[in-house]
Amino acid sequence: MTDGGPAAADGGVLLARARAQCVAGGVRCAGAEEVVERVFAVQAQDVEAAALGLRARAYGLTRTAVREALEERRTLFRGWFMRGTLHLVPAADVHWLLALYGPRLASRTGRRYRDLGLDEDLCERAERVVVDAVAAHGPLTRAELAERLARVGVEPAGQAPIHVIRRTALAGLVCHGPLRAGEPTYVALHDWLPPPAGPQPAGDDAVRELVRRYLRGYGPAGPDDFAAWSGLPPGAARRVWPQDAETAADPTAGPTAPDVRLLPAYDNYWLGWRDRDAAIPPESVRAVRPGGGQIRAAVTVNGRAAGTWTRPRRGNVQVRMFAEGPDRVAADVTAEAADVARFQQS
Repeated sequence: MTDGGPAAADGGVLLARARAQCVAGGVRCAGAEEVVERVFAVQAQDVEAAALGLRARAYGLTRTAVREALEERRTLFRGWFMRGTLHLVPAADVHWLLALYGPRLASRTGRRYRDLGLDEDLCERAERVVVDAVAAHGPLTRAELAERLARVGVEPAGQAPIHVIRRTALAGLVCHGPLRAGEPTYVALHDWLPPPAGPQPAGDDAVRELVRRYLRGYGPAGPDDFAAWSGLPPGAARRVWPQDAETAADPTAGPTAPDVRLLPAYDNYWLGWRDRDAAIPPESVRAVRPGGGQIRAAVTVNGRAAGTWTRPRRGNVQVRMFAEGPDRVAADVTAEAADVARFQQS
C-alpha cells in the first residue's frame, strides 16, 4: 500500500467505499441531511445533479424535501469548498470550512482575477457593492449583481461577476440563497445562517476534523486520496493522519446481492480518491469520463459502473448498459429509472 491508500482495483475495497458512500450494500439514508452528514459532502456545481445524488442515497426522498433542507430549514448549505468546487455540506460546518478554504481558494484564484481585469482595488470595491446590494435588496441573482457591479467597472459579460461573487462568498460575506425560477440567488451569510454555536476547529484541528469526515464517507483510503478529494496539500493530511485509520476492506464482509443505483452527472462517488477511474471498467472509462472535466450520469452495480443514463427534459430515463446483465439487475435498473422520474416530479 502507498500513501494513496489501498489498491482501488481490489473488489473488497471498491465495495467498502461504495457502502461508505451509500451507493451499495443496500445502504440508504433516511433523508437529505443524513446523506450529506454521512458522505460529506455532495458535489453540487449542478444543483439538479446534486439533488439526484441525494435521491440515489436515500429512501423515498422528494425534491420538495431537498428544497426545504436548503431553503427553509437551512440545514444544508451550498458553497465553494473541496477543490474549489460547489458542494452541499451540513450548515453546522460552514464557518470552519470557510475559515479553512476561503483564504486558500481566494489566493489560488489571484491570477484568474487579474486575467479578468480584477485588480485588488477593484475586487475590494466590487465586494462592497455585492455586500451592500444583498443587504438592501437581496436575494439577488448573478445578473442583478452583474448590473450593479458594472457601475464600478466590472465587465458584466463573461466570468468576472461570478468570480467577484465567489470571492465575496469565500470571505464569508455572502452565500447561495433560495432559487428563483431555477436560478441561484445570493444573500448575506449572516442573514442566512446563525453564527457558530460553539468553538470551531481551526488550523490542523480543522484538517483533522475534515480527515475524520472523509474517512467516514470515503474509507478505506490514504492521505493522497484525501489530498485528491480535498484539494489540500498531501503534507497537511499526513501531519494529522490517524494511526488507526482504516486502510483495508473488512475481510469478513461477505458477497452482496446486486445493488443498482442511477448516479447523476458529476457525482462525488467518482471524485473521492486519487485513482478516480478504479470503479469503471477500463474499456468504459471514456463512456463515463469522456474528458474535459465531464462526468456523465452512470448506472452502478455494487459500486462499479455498468452503464450510463440520460433523461430528456420531457421524457423517460434512457439507459445504455455496457453489457447485458442478469434479469435481477435489469429489473432493478428499471425500478431505479422509475424512481428518478418519481423524484423529478415530486
